[in-house]
Amino acid sequence: MRKEEIVELLKQQINSYKKLIDDLREQEKRQSEQITELITEVASLREALLQKGESLSKQKRVCKGLGKLIAVTSEKQLPPSGLLTDEERRRQEEERSLQRKARKNNGARRDMHADMEVEEHDIYPEQAEFDRNKARPLSEKLRISIRYECVPMRFIKHVYKIHSYTQDGRVYTGKTPPSAFLNSNYDASFIAGLMELRYIQSVPMERIIGYFESHGFTLKKPTAHKLIERASLLLENLYKCTAQTVLRDNYISADETYYKILVRGENGKESGVRKGYLWVIIGMRSKLLYVLYRDGSRSEDVILRELEDYRGVIQSDGYSPYRKLQKEGYPHITRIACLQHVKRKFIDCGEDEEAGKMVGLINKLYHQEHKHRIGEKNWTEEKNRRFRNEYAPPVLEEIRAHLDRIESDPSLLPKSELYAAVVYMRNEWDAIENIFKHGATRLDNNTVERMNRYFSISRRNSLFFGSHKGAERGAILYTLALSCRMNGINLFQYLTDIINTTAEWQPNTPLEKYRELLPDRYKNNA
Repeated sequence: MRKEEIVELLKQQINSYKKLIDDLREQEKRQSEQITELITEVASLREALLQKGESLSKQKRVCKGLGKLIAVTSEKQLPPSGLLTDEERRRQEEERSLQRKARKNNGARRDMHADMEVEEHDIYPEQAEFDRNKARPLSEKLRISIRYECVPMRFIKHVYKIHSYTQDGRVYTGKTPPSAFLNSNYDASFIAGLMELRYIQSVPMERIIGYFESHGFTLKKPTAHKLIERASLLLENLYKCTAQTVLRDNYISADETYYKILVRGENGKESGVRKGYLWVIIGMRSKLLYVLYRDGSRSEDVILRELEDYRGVIQSDGYSPYRKLQKEGYPHITRIACLQHVKRKFIDCGEDEEAGKMVGLINKLYHQEHKHRIGEKNWTEEKNRRFRNEYAPPVLEEIRAHLDRIESDPSLLPKSELYAAVVYMRNEWDAIENIFKHGATRLDNNTVERMNRYFSISRRNSLFFGSHKGAERGAILYTLALSCRMNGINLFQYLTDIINTTAEWQPNTPLEKYRELLPDRYKNNA
């Protein structure tokens, strides 16, 4: 082969290699562009999924709120699925149906109000020819008919004519009944009625004044507020004694709620309305409630300073100041969790299957707990503690295993409600286990949640407290009102008696003297 032919052949090979290299480069470029497009598309899909998750979460919350408004029955703890067979469930429904039919009136039971004031009346025939002396009873058993009468609020003006006499060189003067306040025309019962309407029935002051007026008594708004203010000062030592007693209880439950406060500026003019927080602490054994207010602050310093000397068990939700009570700085405090707060996080996940399983597992704990009640059928705290040591560990182990499975799922989105529920439960785990180390502790914080409803109702009916001082007075009066509520004490009767009893006590009277007047002991003395 000649030299020229060899050169030509090499040139052709070089050109073919160049073309191949160009083709490879072009292919690499196209692949690079495709990879970039795929990365962009994946990022876009991820963002869309997150937004969709947030949108779905928002819709679920809206639907849940609407459901609460529409629902006419409260949530009940049901046995976990799988504990009843279809046949057992059908038989249970049939038995309930037969019971409702047997009672008639759609299953409703008539309340006979056995503990109310009773007046008895004998009703005889009214015919002119009827003569009781000649008549003979048809039966020894009388037919009974009942009517309930309502007597609206009555206002009575008592005028005391004070007589004075001299005898044997001495002057004798009649003594008027004690007054709630010095130089006041208002009896303790008047103030008690005012406070019951305001702090138990949650009626705004304007409506109370209108209600009084419709029943014949004109009360000016400044006078009403002044009576409340003076009552709070009179009851301040009783409030302090309640706080002291609650913080000596070895098992307390705590939560916080809010109220609108009208805040005034330095020049005394109104500067706006802000949210102020009230801390609610319940002595679970004494059944006394203590409302703490410190300038409306929700800062952790408020509750941590209040509990710095506390010794015992405290139950709360997972708010960070409460979780700090589990740390080394509070060696005498054992914190336990609220299972309802934990469960609610998973219920908020909607139709998610894994969340539904977790709710069922938590309900297993409630189902076991409802089998016994301390104080009934010789069931004691110690028996309950041993019972918990038997049933709780395997259920808790099952719950923890399911929690680990959910957490290890790679498809779990970090901004999803399920992820938030898992994190909340993980942070609360030690406090959850602490519940079952005691015999008398509750599984949840529902007691204090129920008391907080009185603040919620009042928020809807009233605009705000007029100042921080007004909120402090509210804390005092709510403390006594809700403590009476927890102990089944009629607030009107209680305040009427207490105000008359303590009206002449000196401000420096030792708090121990007030202890016997608190609702938990007043009930026993009544």
